[in-house]
Amino acid sequence: MTDGTLEVTHLSVQERYRAHLTDGDGEPVEVGYIDYTQDGDRLALTHTVVYERFGGRGFAAQLVKHVLEDVRANGQRVVPVCSYVQKYVEKHPEYSDIVVS
Repeated sequence: MTDGTLEVTHLSVQERYRAHLTDGDGEPVEVGYIDYTQDGDRLALTHTVVYERFGGRGFAAQLVKHVLEDVRANGQRVVPVCSYVQKYVEKHPEYSDIVVS
């Protein structure tokens, strides 16, 4: 599978954002996910996973960016519990307005 455009689906009932690529047959192949818990307008991002076979290609960063953009678009705030998300928001201060501890 070649690297393509990462697509992210919000599975609100499961409190998960799932990332996938489309394979040569047009079928989605899951790359990873971010789990969260929600309390009012706050989403605590608890766990980021990118499967080993997709590692090292920047998919985790793309997934986190998508989630943060979605949180912002929905007028919500984010609590970065996951260590990867914590490091991401430290490196990207443009998201400081939606980050709470």
